Amino acid sequence: MPFSTITGTGFHQPERVVTNDDLAKLVKTDDAWIRRRTGIRTRRIAAADEQVSDLAAPAAHMAMRSAGLPSDAISLVIVATCSARDRCPSTAAEVAGRLGLTNAVCFDINNACAGFSTALNLAENSIRTDQSRHALVIGAEKMSDVTDWSDRSSCILLGDGAGAVIVSAGDRQGIHPAEWGTDPSLRDNVTIRGSWEADFTQNGASVFRWATSTMASTAREAVARAGLDIENIGAFIAHQANLRIIEPIVDDLGLGHALIARDVVESGNTSAASIPLALSKLSHSGELPAGVPTLLLSFGGGLSWSSQVILSP
Repeated sequence: MPFSTITGTGFHQPERVVTNDDLAKLVKTDDAWIRRRTGIRTRRIAAADEQVSDLAAPAAHMAMRSAGLPSDAISLVIVATCSARDRCPSTAAEVAGRLGLTNAVCFDINNACAGFSTALNLAENSIRTDQSRHALVIGAEKMSDVTDWSDRSSCILLGDGAGAVIVSAGDRQGIHPAEWGTDPSLRDNVTIRGSWEADFTQNGASVFRWATSTMASTAREAVARAGLDIENIGAFIAHQANLRIIEPIVDDLGLGHALIARDVVESGNTSAASIPLALSKLSHSGELPAGVPTLLLSFGGGLSWSSQVILSP
C-alpha cells in the first residue's frame, strides 16, 4: 500500500478584523479581560453575504498551487465544517465546482472542532487503500453566523476562516495513524442546535476541565503510534480554542522545545478551520520547515477528539 503525505497547504481569512475593543462596544468586557481569559487579541469576521464555501475555495486553490497540482489530479474532496448554511449541495461539491475539480468525489463531515483531523485521517485511509492519489482536505467555518453577540462568554472566542491541505500518495509515511474517539455522554457541553437561528453554546468550564485533563494522554498515544517519543516532536498544532487550554497541555507534554502554534491570538477559535489555518500560515511563513515531525491535536463538540503526527509540508 502507498504511504501518504501532505504536499501543499493554503488558507484564507476574511478581511474584517474585530478587536477586543470592538467587542467591548457590544458586551460588558474589555481587552485585558479577554486576553487574560483566552489569549485572543483579534479575530476575523466574514461579511454577511459570505458563505463557508467563499472561505474554503480560495484556501483550496492556494493549497493546490502550493502542491503544483492541476484540477484534474484531485480525486477526493472533504470539507470539515459545522457552520455551513446549506445542507445540500455539500460545501465540498461547491468548492469542486468553483475550482473545476471534475474527477473528485466530494462530501462534508461535521465533527465540530475535531473535524479537520477526522477528515485528514479519512483522506489518509483512502490513499493508503489506493482509492485516491491526491485528496483535498479543507477545514472551513463561518462561526459568526452561529454566534450570539450578546453572550460575553462565547462571542469573544469565535472567528471565521479556512485552511486546506493536499494529501498525496508517496513513498514515505508523512501522516501517521490517528488516535481518535468521542465521549457522547458529554455531547451537551458544546451545541449548535435546532434551526439556523440557533446559536453556539458551550459549558466552558466543563470543556476546559475535560481538555486539560485528558487531551495530553491522547497526544501521547498518537506519538507512540507514530513510533516516536515526545522529544522527537518539533512542532505542536492543537485546536486553537483558547491559550488557557493549549498552554497547560504543552506543559503536560513537555513540549517546551517545540514550535507551538498560537494562531488563536490573532484568529480566535475557528473550530474545524483552526488546525489547517495555523499549519498553513506557519508553513507559508517559513516558521515551520518541511519534514518536521508535527503533532496535531483536535478536540471539541461531541465531545470528540483526534490526534496524529505528520511530517510538515
